[in-house]
Amino acid sequence: MSVNIAPDSGNSDLVVRCARLLSQAESAREPTGPLTTAYPQLSVTDAYRIQQTNIELREAHGEKIVGHKIGLTAKAMQDLFGVSEPDFGHLMDTMMHEARHPLDLGELIDPQIEVEPAFVLGRRLQGPGVSIADVLEATVGVRVCLEVIDSRIIDWRIKLQDTVADNGSSARVVLGSQLVPPSMLVLDDMDTELELDGVVVETGNTSAILGNPATSIAWLANRLADFGIALEPGHIVLPGTCTRSVRIRGHRWIVGRIAGLGEVLLHLTGRPAIAAKS
Repeated sequence: MSVNIAPDSGNSDLVVRCARLLSQAESAREPTGPLTTAYPQLSVTDAYRIQQTNIELREAHGEKIVGHKIGLTAKAMQDLFGVSEPDFGHLMDTMMHEARHPLDLGELIDPQIEVEPAFVLGRRLQGPGVSIADVLEATVGVRVCLEVIDSRIIDWRIKLQDTVADNGSSARVVLGSQLVPPSMLVLDDMDTELELDGVVVETGNTSAILGNPATSIAWLANRLADFGIALEPGHIVLPGTCTRSVRIRGHRWIVGRIAGLGEVLLHLTGRPAIAAKS
């Protein structure tokens, strides 16, 4: 199934209702049931409109879009969700978290962690026709990144429509200090590690991100072009992870490492909402 975002699917009331459910769940840190269970007719088109509705709400409240994230870049995950291409979400300025500051898990519901490269753009990227070479020319540098994801759907009982509507389960982004020009990296062959409390729990290689993470960025630029949207200078774009995500409830120290990019360290405090209520 290929994602097709239409301007209006004829389900405006449904879109507003689901957007409100997700927004309230995030604000109250009280997860809601799967949207796809309550509304089995929910389409992927509807889900992207729900995502956009809540992004516009956040902008109306003063938040700013600072980039995008891409998910479902691994073939196994596409097969699991029955799709033939990735999905995407927005990154807001309020999601950016400084590595030197502890992250209070009490701000979140049921968080998980991923490690991936983060592309920092210096030039505008607008499709169609964006290539890997275009991505590399537009990229100022790449950082190692920890992405904290957090589902507003209870117990992560999600289908594709649920996670798309929930802005790709975005929560927090923690960037490493090194900014490395792509010309100094072998982007399609960088070993990756995720360490929790001194134990390496996940390993992978960036070749698992559509063969090359720059391919993922090009896909997004071309996909967004269908709607007249470009990736702007200064934007941060997360191409997806090459490891599994891991729940971080009960952990205190996280390290993400990618060969050539160094590491990023994050200290956790508090307990997520789902644990505090158990």
